[in-house]
Amino acid sequence: MKEYKSMSVGQIVADRFDNATVFKKYGIDFCCGGEISFAKACEKAGVSMDVLIREMEQQGASTSESIDFKSWPLDLLVDYVLKIHHRGIREKGPRIFELLNKVANVHGDNHPELLEVKHHFYESLVDLNQHLEKEEQVLFPYIYEMAEAKLNNQPQVDFHCGSVEYPISAMMGEHDAEGERYRLIASLTNNYTAPADACGSYRLLLQMLQQFETDLHTHIHVENNIIFPRAIELEKGF
Repeated sequence: MKEYKSMSVGQIVADRFDNATVFKKYGIDFCCGGEISFAKACEKAGVSMDVLIREMEQQGASTSESIDFKSWPLDLLVDYVLKIHHRGIREKGPRIFELLNKVANVHGDNHPELLEVKHHFYESLVDLNQHLEKEEQVLFPYIYEMAEAKLNNQPQVDFHCGSVEYPISAMMGEHDAEGERYRLIASLTNNYTAPADACGSYRLLLQMLQQFETDLHTHIHVENNIIFPRAIELEKGF
């Protein structure tokens, strides 16, 4: 176990992704709020660092496998985000919205919060689609070019944005906005808890929304806490 007390929450989850389970239990944001220190995060959550460290040690001991993202090559991490998370948002998002629309039409009178959730989720899909396109058309191609140039001992490639830090800053700002949006959706749904009169479709919807948020948190974590810092470091290393 590393000296987590001196690390940020994003670094701790990057060190071992299973630690995210413990952070989620205490409502600690490890993706959009990944730069906060472990000490500060524990203070805000009202829990001692020692308690969380013990739980992370227990979590690690009980888990046989963990995705070690930090050991992956940078271009493989980008491949993973594109093929798993970008593809997943585009495939799952419209299906969830279709179900959300049906459930809101049936249960919206008794549960008007569903209409708010519908609005926020629709706005999320619109904004995420634009966000993914910017990553795919601007940021990720440059990261691929840098990784290839470094591998082949070639000089640094020109980038029309000047530095990779500029699009990264913009992407992180958009990540923060999505984090806030899903905190609101979670609040509106009582943390995705089905009401007593929920039908099977309603319950399925909440499960799908919760999984969508979980996947989005993983997506943002891998970018904010692993890909982006390494891309900045790679650019500076030329």
